[in-house]
Amino acid sequence: MTTNPETEDEAQEFEEYADLGATTENAMDIAETSMDRVRELVPDETLADRIRQKSVHATGDPEFQHLVRFTGSDADGNDDSAPVRAGARAVLDQRPIVTDITMVKSGITGRGHDCPVRKAIGNGAQLAAETGMTRTAASVLELDSDGVYEDAIAVVGNAPTAALALADCIEDGTRPAVVVATPVGFVKAAESRQRLREVASETGVPVITNVGRRGGSGLAAGLTNELVHVASDVRDGDITLEP
Repeated sequence: MTTNPETEDEAQEFEEYADLGATTENAMDIAETSMDRVRELVPDETLADRIRQKSVHATGDPEFQHLVRFTGSDADGNDDSAPVRAGARAVLDQRPIVTDITMVKSGITGRGHDCPVRKAIGNGAQLAAETGMTRTAASVLELDSDGVYEDAIAVVGNAPTAALALADCIEDGTRPAVVVATPVGFVKAAESRQRLREVASETGVPVITNVGRRGGSGLAAGLTNELVHVASDVRDGDITLEP
C-alpha cells in the first residue's frame, strides 16, 4: 500500500494541533482563523502577550487585553511574563491543577500535559457548616490544610471567596507555583483579585488576574490552557522560557 507524503505531513501537523484543542479539521480551521484575528489586535512579542491574546479570544473583547494583570516573580525576574514562565514550568513539572469549581475543571484541556486536575468544591462541608463561610472558601482552606496548593497551579474562575481564602493561605505561607484568578461578579470579585495582587506583591507568588467586574470560569480555564500551550511549545523546542 502506497502513502502520500503530503497527506502524512498534513496529518502529523493536524495531530500536533489537535493535541491541544480542536479535534476536527473544521474546528482546527475555526480556531486558527480566530487566533489569527486576535493577533492582529493584540501584540505578539512576549509570553505575557500570549495570555493577553487568550483573554481576548476567551471574551471576544479586544479591550480585555488591557485588563489583565501580572504580579509576582519567578527565578528569572518580576516582569509581566514571570507568571507565565512559572505556570509553564509547573505544567512541565506535572504539578497539580486545582480549580475552585467544577465548571473551571471541565474547561481545562486534557491534552498537552500530564498534570492531575482536581476541584476544590466538595471539600470543607463541615467547616462551612460550623463557621457559616461559603463552601468554596471552606474547600480552599481544607485543601490548603492538606498541602494541596503547595507548588500547585491554583485556578479560581468563579468564587470571590475562594480567591480571598487563597490569598489568606498565601499570606500564611502557602506557595502555589502560579495562581490564575478571574472570579466574576458585583460583590467582592474585583476586591478579591486586588487582594491576591497585594499578597503576590508581598510574597512574590506569580499571579495572573484581571481588573473590573468581568471574568468567569471560561476565562480562567482559557488562561490556564494557554499555560499548557506555552509548556507544549517549550517541550517541542519552539520557544524558550528564558527572559
